[in-house]
Amino acid sequence: MTGTSTTAGDSGPRWASAAALRRVVRDQPVLPLLALLVALVVAMQLVQPGTVSPAWIGTSIKLAIPLAILAACQTLTMLTGGIDLSVAFVASMSAYLIATQAPIHGPVLGVMLALLACALAGLGNGIGVGIFRVHPLIMTLGTGLVVVGLMTVYQVEVVSQGAKVPAEITWIGGANSFGVVPNALLLFVPLAALILWVLRRWGFGRLLFAIGDNEGAARLAGVRVWAVHLTLYVISALLAGIAGLVVAGVTNVATVTLAERYLLPSVAAAVIGGTSIFGGRGGYAGSIVGALILTVLTSLLTVMRMPEGVRLVLFGAMIAAVAAAYTRITEER
Repeated sequence: MTGTSTTAGDSGPRWASAAALRRVVRDQPVLPLLALLVALVVAMQLVQPGTVSPAWIGTSIKLAIPLAILAACQTLTMLTGGIDLSVAFVASMSAYLIATQAPIHGPVLGVMLALLACALAGLGNGIGVGIFRVHPLIMTLGTGLVVVGLMTVYQVEVVSQGAKVPAEITWIGGANSFGVVPNALLLFVPLAALILWVLRRWGFGRLLFAIGDNEGAARLAGVRVWAVHLTLYVISALLAGIAGLVVAGVTNVATVTLAERYLLPSVAAAVIGGTSIFGGRGGYAGSIVGALILTVLTSLLTVMRMPEGVRLVLFGAMIAAVAAAYTRITEER
């Protein structure tokens, strides 16, 4: 026997062996994630026939886009072995600032002011992590709480003028073209393409992987780690600000706590997408699919009329199971 397809003791062809499947999951994590996403969509159709339609798909994508943008924040920071727990608070700040400043200064200047505030929050994170060497979890959580406090004070100051989401933000975040295509794709597609290009083709992306894989070696190689962290957390905050604008457009309301519910799902989407919390491994394509998986899973549990407690248990268990399975497979050699 040549052993080209089977060998003694094999139970099947080599391409279907457990080792081959592990290699596929390790090298192409998006493939099993897409299979899981399709399985959830099929389950949705079986549970409530007729639900899956072009309109439903468009709505699901629209709801997943803010989560996917926030998952980009977590993906980029987790590649360096960090995390950004301030993103949901920064996103809420962005939404509230645009809703209160746009009526006074117009939508363009309102967006600029909102993103400027987000950049300052990211700069604070970058200084703390990159220069003062504060652990990212502690630094970003502290920054998030500072942002919430400042927005609470600001809310009291502007309560008389009210908050109104500009029509332009509502159009880009909440409206559809041709009846089913979310306008938010006009923003998300080029943004996602840029992030993917940066991670795969640009030197900055390679530096993120290098720092996450071995920060000490990166320093010895001449990498200015502090500058990378500074830039990284400013970019993360700006992405969070953009996500906040999209959330405001989807909901057509703005509060100082608008995006807080996205915090843990943004981390979960990145982890499910294959980004290691220890740094040095991952990518944004998987995080996008992870955001879609979490969005469809939420819809499925809602359609099944699961009590809130049961939904949280199933939601969390699935996230933990997928993340644990992926981590076990990818860490095997």
